[in-house]
Amino acid sequence: MANRLRGSTSPYLLQHQDNPVDWWEWGRDAFDEARRRDVPVLLSVGYAACHWCHVMAHESFADPAVAALMNEWFVNVKVDREERPDVDAVYMTATQAMTGQGGWPMTCFLTPDAEPFHCGTYYPPQPRPGMPSFGQLLSAVHEAWSSQDEEVRAAGARVVAELRDQTGPLQESFVDAAVLDGAAVSLLAEYDRTNGGFGGAPKFPPTMVLEFLLRQHERTGSVEALSIVEGTARAMADGGLNDQLAGGFARYSVDAGWVVPHFEKMLYDNALLLRLFAHLARRTGGERYREVASETARFLLTDLLTPEGGFAASLDADTEGEEGLTYVWTPAQLVEVLGLDDGAWAARLLGVTDAGTFEQGSSTLRFVAEVDDRDRWLDVKARLSVARAARPQPGRDDKVVTGWNGLAIAALAEAGVALGEPSWVAAAEWAANLVLDLHVVDGRLRRTSRGGVVGSAAGVLEDYACLAEALFVLHQATGAARWLDAGCGLLDTALARFADPAAPGAYHDTADDADALVWRPGDPGDNASPSGASALAGALLLGSALAGPDRAGEYRAAAEQAVTRNGLLAARAPRFAGHWLTVAEALAQGPVQVAVVGQPGERDELLAAAVRHAHGGAVVLGGAPDSAPLLADRPLVDGAPAAYVCRGYVCDRPVTTAAALVAAL
Repeated sequence: MANRLRGSTSPYLLQHQDNPVDWWEWGRDAFDEARRRDVPVLLSVGYAACHWCHVMAHESFADPAVAALMNEWFVNVKVDREERPDVDAVYMTATQAMTGQGGWPMTCFLTPDAEPFHCGTYYPPQPRPGMPSFGQLLSAVHEAWSSQDEEVRAAGARVVAELRDQTGPLQESFVDAAVLDGAAVSLLAEYDRTNGGFGGAPKFPPTMVLEFLLRQHERTGSVEALSIVEGTARAMADGGLNDQLAGGFARYSVDAGWVVPHFEKMLYDNALLLRLFAHLARRTGGERYREVASETARFLLTDLLTPEGGFAASLDADTEGEEGLTYVWTPAQLVEVLGLDDGAWAARLLGVTDAGTFEQGSSTLRFVAEVDDRDRWLDVKARLSVARAARPQPGRDDKVVTGWNGLAIAALAEAGVALGEPSWVAAAEWAANLVLDLHVVDGRLRRTSRGGVVGSAAGVLEDYACLAEALFVLHQATGAARWLDAGCGLLDTALARFADPAAPGAYHDTADDADALVWRPGDPGDNASPSGASALAGALLLGSALAGPDRAGEYRAAAEQAVTRNGLLAARAPRFAGHWLTVAEALAQGPVQVAVVGQPGERDELLAAAVRHAHGGAVVLGGAPDSAPLLADRPLVDGAPAAYVCRGYVCDRPVTTAAALVAAL
């Protein structure tokens, strides 16, 4: 049996290289083999940090008897959803349509033409109420294929035709102030006033929705909008979702109260949350927000930074096959590390009880009381951290994903400027250099790399958009022209290769020359991270404010058209359009552009005032006159540094003092 996964750059695929299953990677060869043998394709999709993916692998894929059935009856294809989000998107849509829900591991059965005819998620080794065993499922699908081949193939073709019709572009709908205000009111009605966040369990960080509401507050002065942002941010920061010892947020909470997380830590979550807490610290001056931003940045730079300078995709949910093993505590364990007095104090502070909040009497760490002695807490935190570091640690998926690194680069660069941490900006530059040097092959982006070796999967829209925005943020942070030039090049490629020519403002997630799938995915909804289309709209708007006049008009028009194309989504489902609404708020503000001209040292006070007081979505750039497109034709005033404030196409008179700039903003 060929070991086709051994050369993969995906840690998830490498986890399966020694299975007795005859795995294939996604590609034409696998489907040619299915056609030659006249058998279905069994598609298994997951990712390295996924707890239930590990469970199913141990229960089924490592079982020689189960593997024998898989090998006899199917061509088995293993896909890392993070490396091939396009494949995942197509078959997750089919899974949700067939079952009403989705998730990972995802298990789909396809015809040799890649058409799905049966889809599901996790299947156990023994039957459970309402759920067949995996072996029973394999037998049933094999029997159906053997006895009703033509009917099964026809069913797969119908599924593809129906889903292709249902996943087309939305009708255009203009997003104005009334739509933005209406979305905020709708979110207020869905807000969990007891626990923060929206909805019940499981509860995910609604980061992009909070960014929208923060910008809504800045534009309208809405107290309610700010209260939702602060209430949710504090609940997440103080809850079990946040690692109170080492920093970094878990992917979601399994309960409504942010007590018990699903322990995997994803790069995209932490990048988005770093940016949110930095924005809150800047807007409110809250020290707790600054502290959380600093801890999250430290997590990125300590736990996820790769030797090459990029950021790893995730930390595993499991440690030695047990979820939460690294992170949870009992009162006795606290006393063992801290002594009786400090152990009891820490248990009261951090909600560690005899009954436990997790499993087998253990508890997650969360602040259930105010810290009454900060020096004591820092000492306790340091000792607990040393003890925890001696425990087994979760595995790390160390592949570097282009789009997620874009989110991290933007967060570190922006937070580094806002909070006065130049080392964060330097780390962002290091990562940007790695991605541009390694992931750009023949002028096009690749999706991933690992250990300095670039993968074969083509970049998707998210990769172009998130990296472009990151480079524009770096241009603002450093003034270096190379970041602006590279970002504009990515936007030009995205506009040329991903746009839907039949529906202006709509975008596909795959390029026009990418591997053909049964339909070309293009989901505009924001989920755990911005959709490719909404991320592109944000990058286009930012690029329009920074680029020269030869590109600015095209970028702005494309951003406005994209927002209008997805206006119905923003109006009717704001919880799944957080980034669209955030971009629309920036459009409503102009966006604000602040150009600060002057020599280093002389312009610093003006630049600091601009960074501190500009609204979210604003563009702030400092430099010598004419050193960048935004600074062109903006001279010093009577030989002194000056700040030029513009909103969209309208500019104020230049100001020369920080007080006057703050008033203008």
